[in-house]
Amino acid sequence: MFVVSLTYTVALSEVDKIVEAHARYLDKYYKKGNFLVSGRKEPRTGGVILAQAKSINELNSILAEDPFHRENVATYEVIEFIPSKSAKGFDAIEKHI
Repeated sequence: MFVVSLTYTVALSEVDKIVEAHARYLDKYYKKGNFLVSGRKEPRTGGVILAQAKSINELNSILAEDPFHRENVATYEVIEFIPSKSAKGFDAIEKHI
């Protein structure tokens, strides 16, 4: 399991130009089961994605497809962790895909 923290490196006006492409990218990986939760940071300095992948290499390949990455509008910090407890309804995320 991974927590991905994105931090914008450009003005929000530049980010907003590709936010729709980023949303389509997110949809693709929600459908594949890699992304579980995502959203904006508050204040709006970037975003966070809770992701699952077989390896950090697989996740890095997925992140490389992000329009935010391709257009160099954000940096990424990836934290890997192994879930050991979860709230009711989140039991499925305790298993890696």
